[in-house]
Amino acid sequence: MSASQRSEPARPARSARSSRGVPGQAGAASAPGSGRSDRPDGPERPDAELLAALLDGMDAALCAFDADGTVTHWNREAERILGWTAAEAVGRKGLGGWAARPGDAREVEERLTEAMGAPGRRVHEFALLTKDGGRVLVRAQSSGVPGADGRPAGVYCAFSEVHAQIDLERSIALSEALLEDASWKVVLVDADLRVAVVNASAAGALRTSRKAAPGRPLGDFLDQGVEEAEAALQHVLAEGAPPAPTELWVTVRDAGRADGVAGPDGVRYELLDDDEAVCGEDLDQGGQGLHRGQGLNRGQGLDRNQGLDRGEGRERGAGREPGTAALRRCWRSGFLRLASPLTEEPTPLGVAWIFQDVTDVKGQEQESARLRFRGNQLHRATRAAAECEDPMEAASVHLDFALAGFADHALIDLVLDPPPGAPADRIRLVRAAATPTGTPGPCPPVVPGGIPLGYPEDHPALQAAERCGSVRASARRPDEPTAAQWAAARKWPEGAVHGLCAVLRSRGRTLGVVTFLRTSSRRPFDRTDAAYAEDVAARVAASVDLAVRRR
Repeated sequence: MSASQRSEPARPARSARSSRGVPGQAGAASAPGSGRSDRPDGPERPDAELLAALLDGMDAALCAFDADGTVTHWNREAERILGWTAAEAVGRKGLGGWAARPGDAREVEERLTEAMGAPGRRVHEFALLTKDGGRVLVRAQSSGVPGADGRPAGVYCAFSEVHAQIDLERSIALSEALLEDASWKVVLVDADLRVAVVNASAAGALRTSRKAAPGRPLGDFLDQGVEEAEAALQHVLAEGAPPAPTELWVTVRDAGRADGVAGPDGVRYELLDDDEAVCGEDLDQGGQGLHRGQGLNRGQGLDRNQGLDRGEGRERGAGREPGTAALRRCWRSGFLRLASPLTEEPTPLGVAWIFQDVTDVKGQEQESARLRFRGNQLHRATRAAAECEDPMEAASVHLDFALAGFADHALIDLVLDPPPGAPADRIRLVRAAATPTGTPGPCPPVVPGGIPLGYPEDHPALQAAERCGSVRASARRPDEPTAAQWAAARKWPEGAVHGLCAVLRSRGRTLGVVTFLRTSSRRPFDRTDAAYAEDVAARVAASVDLAVRRR
């Protein structure tokens, strides 16, 4: 192709239909004066029509030149970008003067000539002219077309606007970055709600690998919260993405499992987060006996009269099921509906689920709100108790305010003076106040009968009184029959599965124990709950001490 040759006007003898062949192949447009018909007949005609349909259906603009530099092909995308129709473009020699400025045409034609004789494809950028005189920067891929004898018969050039190509490359780069290095978790779910792709961060959150996740339903990774997640994905598929992020609470399957060591006689000691180790306790076959074990504190033995860390202990029998430590996670999630850009009507491909683990942040927010609420409750209880003439009524008021959002039942057990001749170190408790045994309600004082409660030796209330600290207890199995036996063995209301006992101390003396109980609808007590219970117990103890002194 010579740069000095100028373009010529379109030759009317060549039609747009005749320009649909491939240079150097049967059915290609013949050179001027060859004497061949421009419109193929016979079996070549369907091939030319198929090729014309393929060229016009391409997303990229395409033009082709024969060995002399004459335009032989010009598809509809090229017409859209530059404005020149196939009838106006086919038959022109070179691009100079009509599709490219004379100053740019030389460089363009040199590159096309170089691509004609070189193997493979060449990628380059150059400027072209539109029909209305505008200038368009395009990115083109050029490749030579060999003839039947193997010699170069022409060259084709597929091009698109640079900004469109850059947008495409940017979208691809963004997708790869999200699915590779993004700190946010990204999960692509298909229309059947099965995982299609996950990035490395999401694979870690789901406790799987990137290769093992595709094709599996979310239920294989999530235990609790899978219904909410699938409902959100179905909503996005049907109606589109929500306007704001959504917070989903989930529990991942096969979450961290508590380690443990085997103790004597096959008793398993569970290593807890607070560096405690306690022995599990179950009901015996009769439902009343206790399997007792010695508690451990940082690997050291504890007898029954020693306290655990910070004066707080766990009842022998409290704890989780060995080997389970599933934690709920809060995932702040955004959803994007994916649709195919290649169809006339949007066809859903799935949903992009982008989320971030905000469990720690939500925990801090909830803890701050809980502390503010409990502080307000203590303040209100103090003011209400100040209006009570009866000290025991004031103690009951403190418990009524403490129960809100904290526990379902509350009990006050007072220490009974030992009878003459009885050991002074033996603690006996008598009931002084209790909430109703049926539905939760206020905690009114009861008339002491003087008969000690029949608590077992290892009862949490007795342990709290002996250790002068707080003791937490939970049923190992929360199913209804076992929980009922667990509560009955401790003389607690039916339905209680979590207990927290705090000692009542005033003027250096142990006055009794206050017990808070939760049903299975609430979580077990933790250290923060124990600290709050101790604050309530200090106020209750002051009122109880005043009541005892008035007797």
